[in-house]
Amino acid sequence: MPLLLRLCELELIERERRMIERRIKAAKFPATKSLDSFDFKVIPSVNKVLTMELARCAFVDRRENVIALGPSGTGKTHVALGLGLAACQRGLKVRFTTAAALVHELIEAVDERRLQRLQKLLVSQDLLIIDELGFVPLSKTGAELLFEVISQRYERGSIVITSNLPFDEWTEVFGSERLTGAILDRLTHHVHILEMNGESFRLRESRKAKS
Repeated sequence: MPLLLRLCELELIERERRMIERRIKAAKFPATKSLDSFDFKVIPSVNKVLTMELARCAFVDRRENVIALGPSGTGKTHVALGLGLAACQRGLKVRFTTAAALVHELIEAVDERRLQRLQKLLVSQDLLIIDELGFVPLSKTGAELLFEVISQRYERGSIVITSNLPFDEWTEVFGSERLTGAILDRLTHHVHILEMNGESFRLRESRKAKS
């Protein structure tokens, strides 16, 4: 009997592993990164206690948002990927995309008359991660479509956003103060903000390589 029980346990563990793998694949991460490999010492401005608490994913259950702000190369994407991976491991549905790719996908969906289907898919995710907001200004249509996604998920699903711009410069991305205000109003109602200021990881690695 103990052997049979052990075989059942192993089968359950294997099934869970396969399910996690499927969720990670469906999330479309550009790379699989865990928070265990994030060097908090290098970016001391990051609240480590809060970040590790967020990795427990209770914020997803509460439909709260996370916004990581800071210059390029300070590990914002790594943290976003780490939170996404933790969510997959806890059985949650995750979708990762960059702001530019998401807007492109939404505009394409409008052209192909499948916008509602895509919006439904985005709303159905437990966690939507939008990386690199602020790297490129959005067209009026793109900004409005992104606003719609944020609006539809408001108090219904969590969003993690990374941006290289402080909030007062988001108007440069969305092109309208009114629209930016409406987006920030929804995103920051239930939010955890990670300030990630410091020297770029990539710049530091490059200096090390040269010395």
